[in-house]
Amino acid sequence: MNFKNSKLLILGIILVMLLTACGGGNSNNNENSESSSGNKSSKEKTIDMAQINWAENIAATNMWKVILENRGYDVKFHSLNMGVIMKALEKNDGKELDVTLEVWLPVQDKQYYEKYKDDVFFAETTWYDKAKVGLVVPSYMKKVDSITDLKKYREKFEGKINGFESGAGTMLVTEDMIKEYGLNYELVPSSTPAMLGALKEAIDNKEPIVVPLWKPHRAFANMDLKFLKDPKKTYGEVEKIHFAAREGFNKEFPEVAKWMKNWQMDDQSIGTLMSYVNKAEEPIEGARKWVKENQDLINKWVGSKKESDSSK
Repeated sequence: MNFKNSKLLILGIILVMLLTACGGGNSNNNENSESSSGNKSSKEKTIDMAQINWAENIAATNMWKVILENRGYDVKFHSLNMGVIMKALEKNDGKELDVTLEVWLPVQDKQYYEKYKDDVFFAETTWYDKAKVGLVVPSYMKKVDSITDLKKYREKFEGKINGFESGAGTMLVTEDMIKEYGLNYELVPSSTPAMLGALKEAIDNKEPIVVPLWKPHRAFANMDLKFLKDPKKTYGEVEKIHFAAREGFNKEFPEVAKWMKNWQMDDQSIGTLMSYVNKAEEPIEGARKWVKENQDLINKWVGSKKESDSSK
């Protein structure tokens, strides 16, 4: 091969390489263009949702899983306690957690709100505004009507308040309550199922027991209970339940954030939902049944599925 032909061959190879490189660049630009146009990847359609082992939380999280997955999202649950939830939301990286459905204010979760309000989005709107928290005893304990009565009957209760998960806002408030009322009691942490099991066993045997509890809760439908009067109002009066999310969630999932801000439930709706979820073999089955029967209410929050699809 002469020098001239060799030179032409080399130039041809270089030209092919340049064209190939340009073609790859165009491919990347197309991918970036598609991404920036709003077409979300499967990861971007995934919502990581906190779940707490409380009856109303299990019901609400499964309800939203059904609603969101019907509209093309994937919802992953993360079973955590309140302290871990707030820390995960504070990280604001979307890798661990996007949203939690249950923050009780103004009292129960006040400590978490004060600590994280600058780094976590707390919705101003509420989805339930008639919540109540306090110490509860079986109704057959006729002489125990107030927290102040616990001093007199300390021996009956063995100086013990049966609690649930440590770190929960209500557990922190209960620790404050013990100090404010000067009670010589121990708050014994466990789990919500264990606490409810101990409550049921005590009632079956007509024994004394005192636990921190809240409404809405299916326990009040299944057991004859009463709240103890709280003269110092340590537990507050009416509590309201908000959702909270990591900063940036509202921009990345604007329609979901809008739907959750529209979300409102009353005693009838949350009570029926909890009942369906509790009776079903799997919570998601009970939630699906409730969602199917309450489309008019759900459409008030999120619009019809046709409206949701057309907005994407």
